[in-house]
Amino acid sequence: MALYAAAAAVLAGVESRQGSIKGLVYASSFQNVKQLYALLARLKVRRGVSRNEDLLEVGSGPGAASQVPRFVRVNTLKTCSDDAIDYFKRQGFSYQGRASSLEDLRALKGKCFLLDPLLSELLVFPAQTDLHEHPLYQAGHLILQDKASCLPAMLLAPPPGSHVIDACAAPGNKTSHLAALLKNQGKIFAFDLDAKRLASMATLLARAGVSCCQLAEEDFLAVSPSDQRYRQVQYILLDPSCSGSGMLTRQLEEPGTGLPSKERLRALAGFQQRALCHALTFPSLQRLVYSTCSLCQEENEDVVQEALQQSSGTFRLAPVIPSWPHRGLNTFPGAEHCLRASPETTLTGGFFIAVLERVEVPR
Repeated sequence: MALYAAAAAVLAGVESRQGSIKGLVYASSFQNVKQLYALLARLKVRRGVSRNEDLLEVGSGPGAASQVPRFVRVNTLKTCSDDAIDYFKRQGFSYQGRASSLEDLRALKGKCFLLDPLLSELLVFPAQTDLHEHPLYQAGHLILQDKASCLPAMLLAPPPGSHVIDACAAPGNKTSHLAALLKNQGKIFAFDLDAKRLASMATLLARAGVSCCQLAEEDFLAVSPSDQRYRQVQYILLDPSCSGSGMLTRQLEEPGTGLPSKERLRALAGFQQRALCHALTFPSLQRLVYSTCSLCQEENEDVVQEALQQSSGTFRLAPVIPSWPHRGLNTFPGAEHCLRASPETTLTGGFFIAVLERVEVPR
């Protein structure tokens, strides 16, 4: 992070009239100024800022991440928001109604809580609220899930009765959200290669009351789109393995951790690219959500752009949540339809979401 701060200071100096000479002197100590600019571009994405000077204001510590509220999704398979709110009120919590802005969420303190302004089943508590021992959580009535992580299922929006694939499903929070949206009516085909994670996921889904999900210890890339079991699949949620560079736990527990190496990014992006292109070959697919908890362009906009190019116009990016303040990087036409999230800009973990929909062919 010292390098990041130095780099920001250098280029801020280079670009300002007063600091131009000093900035150029410092810049000469870097062997490759182009690499320095590339480093700064990635860091600005990570921090959710647009100017080099803003990096100095955001700071290098985990402050923003530590201020992210505690989001709690009400599991509508077992209860409803009104009943959960009443339960907390009886426990001495003060319900403040529905939030109208991010400032309302930032102002939360003590035993106050709010209803999220976007998701009607999402309760919001102050940052350090610990509900792991709460009886509603242990009974599966509540899911401790960051707001950004709730967006993929919400934006996929499969109606009850649908057939859905959750391509890289573990640990299962998004799968349980899909089941709630389906009201346990329809089918979810959930795939993951990690047997231990699948076992934990089975426990989570059972506690949440999910009954419409079929778990498979299988590589999604090995699943045949022509298999008759998936002929009715119109919705796919693809949240593949990623660098995790946007995860709050990583920002809080490992402050100062740099972005992943180019080699690791290249390997991850290659897998993500193959998974997304494979998903788009399912014949009945109408809508797909691609999401990561990464801040890196290589795993996000670049993967989506390549998949769209390979789909030859069969799919397009769907415009979603126009009021969302943090959009995709302007790396290709339409990238503004993608969503980004960060502690600084949306009071959530770092996240990326793209919604792809099949282009209707005129009859």
